[in-house]
Amino acid sequence: MTSPRPDLHAGLGEARTGLTVLAAAVFAAVTTELLPVGLLAQISDAFEVSNGRAGLLVTAYAVMVAVLSVPLALATRRMPRKPLLLVTIGGYAVSNVVAALAPTFGVLAAGRVVGGITHALFFSVCIGYAARLVPPHLTGRAMALAAVGVSGGLVLGVPLSTAIGTAFGWRVAFASLAVLVTLVLVLALVVLPPVVATGDDHSAHRGRRRDLATVVVANGLTYLGTYVLYTYISVLLLDSGAGDRWVGPTLLLFGACGLVGLRVAAAQLDHRPRASAIAVPALMAVGIAAVAMAYPHLVPVVLTGMVWLAAFGPAASLYQSASIRTSASSPETAGAWINASSNAGIGGGAAIGAAVMDQSGLTSVAWTAAAIVASAAVLALLSRAAFPPRR
Repeated sequence: MTSPRPDLHAGLGEARTGLTVLAAAVFAAVTTELLPVGLLAQISDAFEVSNGRAGLLVTAYAVMVAVLSVPLALATRRMPRKPLLLVTIGGYAVSNVVAALAPTFGVLAAGRVVGGITHALFFSVCIGYAARLVPPHLTGRAMALAAVGVSGGLVLGVPLSTAIGTAFGWRVAFASLAVLVTLVLVLALVVLPPVVATGDDHSAHRGRRRDLATVVVANGLTYLGTYVLYTYISVLLLDSGAGDRWVGPTLLLFGACGLVGLRVAAAQLDHRPRASAIAVPALMAVGIAAVAMAYPHLVPVVLTGMVWLAAFGPAASLYQSASIRTSASSPETAGAWINASSNAGIGGGAAIGAAVMDQSGLTSVAWTAAAIVASAAVLALLSRAAFPPRR
C-alpha cells in the first residue's frame, strides 16, 4: 500500500496568519537594512562626513551579515525559536532607536552594527520558523508568503521611509521605523505559535551537503549578477533619459513587478521546484540581456527591466525552499547559508559593477550581469540532485 501524495495545492490554513506576521518582520528588516541609502546625503551633511564614508553604513552592514550569519545560526541552534525570534526583532528596534538619537557618526555606526548582528541571525531564524509552521510539501509557498516582506520593503518600506526623512529629517525616519518594528514585535509575541527545532545538524543527511552547497552557490550567483546592474539602476535610468523625479516611481514599478512575479511563481516552487530553479534565473538573464540591447532608450529599458525584476521576485523563496529540501542541515542553518550568500552577492555585485562601468560603461555592466545570472540557470540544469523534480 502506498501513502497518499500530499495535495500541492492545499491552502496554508492556520499557518497563514503566522506567516503574515513573519512577512511583516521581514518588511521591517529589509527597510532597516536599506534605509540609509535614501538618506546618505542628509546623514553626511549632519555629521560632516563624505558620502563615501556615510555609505559604509550600508556596506559594513552587508559584510557583517555575510560573515556572521552561519556562525550565529550554529551558536544559537539549541535555543528556543520564538524567544530568539523576538530578540532579533527587538534588535532592529534598538538599532533604529540608537540611529535616531545618535549624537555622533560613531554612535550611528554602532547602531548599525547592532542592526547588522541582528540581521545576520534574524533571517536564519525566520526562514526556519516559516518552514516549521507548515508541512514539508508546502515549504515553497510558506517561503513565498514570508518573502513578500522582502519585495514590500523594497517597494514601500524604503521609499516611504526616505520620503519621511526628506520631509521631516533623517532622525524622524529612523524613529518611525523603530515604532513600526515595535508593533511587529508585539504582533509576533501575541500571534506566533512556538515551534520546536531539533537543535542538532548531526541528524541531517550528510550525503546531501554537496546539494546544499550547490543551492547556496546558485543563490550567490543570482544575487551577484543581479546587483552588478541593480546597484546602478538609477544611473541606468538617468542615462536612458529619465528625469530625476521619475526614478523613484520607476523603482516602485519595478518593485511591484517583483511582487507580481512572486505571486505567479509561488505555487510552482513546490509543484515544479526543478523547473522553477531553471526558469527563474534563465528569465532573469534574458531580461537583463534585453536591457543591455535596449539601452540607452528609456521605454525599452523600463519594459525589459520589468521582465528582469518580475523574474527576480521569487528568487529568494526559490533558493530558501530548495536549501531546506536538501535536508543537509536544519532549516535555520540552511537559511543562514542563503542569507550569507545573498549578502555576499549584493556586496560583490556592487564592486564588480563599479569596476566594469569604469572600464567599459553600462552596456558591459548589463551583459556581465546577464552572464553571471545565466550561470545560475546552467548550474540548476546540471545539478539534478540539488534541484530535483517533485516526486
